[in-house]
Amino acid sequence: MSSKDCGSHGHRRRKLFRRIFAGILIFLLIVLIIILLVWAILRPSKPKFILQDATIYAFNVSSPNLLTSNFQVTLSSRNPNDNIGIYYDKLDVYATYRNQQITLRTSIPTSYQGHKEIDVWSPFVYGNAVPVSPYNSIALGQDQAIGTVLLLIKIDGRVRFKVGSFITGKYHLNVRCPAYIQFGSRTCGINVCENAIKYQLVTRCSVNL
Repeated sequence: MSSKDCGSHGHRRRKLFRRIFAGILIFLLIVLIIILLVWAILRPSKPKFILQDATIYAFNVSSPNLLTSNFQVTLSSRNPNDNIGIYYDKLDVYATYRNQQITLRTSIPTSYQGHKEIDVWSPFVYGNAVPVSPYNSIALGQDQAIGTVLLLIKIDGRVRFKVGSFITGKYHLNVRCPAYIQFGSRTCGINVCENAIKYQLVTRCSVNL
């Protein structure tokens, strides 16, 4: 075989590889366009969260500026989408007071939420002798004297959406639920056991992705 024939075969081979590569790119581009069109048509909505109640077992401030708390919260999440499922890959629940975290993070087990489904969780959140800033310690004492303390129950996590067989990448989930706790007023809560009061809240939470 002459050198001219070898060069001709090499040229045809390179041309074939370029066509195959171009075909693969075009196929992937078409698939991506289809996924984006489906995603735009379905218009996925954020999950809806509600803080249903909070049961207070302990909430005490001691010197110097240490807060010990222990309570159980009931949270519900609803998937409002008709054709989109939600994977909750990571969910951490904790409480804050005036932008300061006052409890440890409690993890909620991973789960999948189908179309229009509702999930309910009842995690315990607690903190033992957590240092709080002097300013917040004074404000907390004043709020307790008035009888109402505003806490924020927060959820930080990662979610993915499922459209048919396609699953998106992970999105950062931020949920903020205001909880107005009326300490010292047993008429606003239900005694569930000794030194524990359950407060019905039914508060809508803000959700950001």
